[in-house]
Amino acid sequence: MSARTVSERRRGWCPGVRRPMETGDGLLVRLHPFGGRLSADQARLIAGAAREHGNGHLDITARGNLQIRGVSDETYPALLSLLEREGLAEPQGDVPNRLTAVSPLAGLDPLDRFDAFALAQAIEVGASHLDGLPAKFFVAVDGGGSMPLDAIGADLQLVAGGDGTVAFGVPSSEDLNVIGAAALCHAPEAACTILSNFADMRRTGRTDARRLRDLQPHLVQELTALAGLERAAAIPQRPAPLRAGVIPIEGGYAVLLALPFGRCNTEQLLHVTAWSERFGTSEIRLSFTRGLLVPAVSDLDVLVLLNEATRAGFITEANDPRLSLIACPGKPDCASALTSAPADAVRLAEAWGDLLPQGAAVHVSGCPKGCAHPGRADLTLVGRDDGRYDVVPHGSPRDVSSLHLSVDEIMTRLLPKTPAGLHRTFPECKR
Repeated sequence: MSARTVSERRRGWCPGVRRPMETGDGLLVRLHPFGGRLSADQARLIAGAAREHGNGHLDITARGNLQIRGVSDETYPALLSLLEREGLAEPQGDVPNRLTAVSPLAGLDPLDRFDAFALAQAIEVGASHLDGLPAKFFVAVDGGGSMPLDAIGADLQLVAGGDGTVAFGVPSSEDLNVIGAAALCHAPEAACTILSNFADMRRTGRTDARRLRDLQPHLVQELTALAGLERAAAIPQRPAPLRAGVIPIEGGYAVLLALPFGRCNTEQLLHVTAWSERFGTSEIRLSFTRGLLVPAVSDLDVLVLLNEATRAGFITEANDPRLSLIACPGKPDCASALTSAPADAVRLAEAWGDLLPQGAAVHVSGCPKGCAHPGRADLTLVGRDDGRYDVVPHGSPRDVSSLHLSVDEIMTRLLPKTPAGLHRTFPECKR
């Protein structure tokens, strides 16, 4: 089967290595390494593959996956063969490409209250036989440390509770709906029971929901009862995750290197690979913050790594205004995009400068699909076919707006002295 046949059949599905997606710059091949972890050898191989079989551009996604862009029908078969041989292709069949997501600090974070990586691994093994889960379905496993997974958009979220248990929640557009809790030793079985029965509900026609957040409340309650979940204590509130900079871990530091809108080139990936060997443990971790994390860096090497990373085009300061903006690949790289989202986002970052790091989150989406950030943001801009944007304060790309402005008009009208100022700037918007 040709790559084009696969991509046409799978359009709108979650792409993978075996199921590429047609985009504006060719085929997009998405890798889903378990735990977001790559060895230096794997990262070096991927960089070479992206240069040889793609256009040399890569993306780090909001789920901590890695995308190779610009693959052609002619080069795809060789790329597929290479990634299969190296164990970097997802399982065969209509199953989620990767079922779980964890913090890039899993196993390193001194604030974690359980081993999230081990729990995620147990869920992957326990649910490996399931049939009927949608391709985009996934479970966030959060040990309760310094990088919460609240905004990752999972179907089911497992997070350390305040009483030593594992709380189970179904994320909504507003918050996490906690449905119960289980002891850590019972959490893998409870999670797999929920997944198995949700898949069964879909197979038997009891629901056509593709995400748990869309499941009818009485069916959610049924899943909770079948899993034997107990009443959950309140989940401790935590600050938003750091998006760039130095994070203390056991035995040293982790250095989180951010990329503007998650876009990366092969040379940058090779730089990080070399730093992981020179300063760390020859391991790279993909972060859901759309960056690359180098673990186990000593205090003597941190400053050297940061200086070299800055020169290589990485964002190393947590208050960089570009980190307040989320943008998809946009036009022309994405065939669905109606506007050049990254270029417009850079213009906004330059115009608003010091105002953005005060807490505002701005999502610039090239089309209504909102792939880069399906949830709410302080300000969401949705590309239109006339080149302007639908303006949605405190909303998502799915919300309706009655205000449509060009980038120039948005820059002149918006003065976000605080995140709340975003809402006051456009009072005429209706969602």
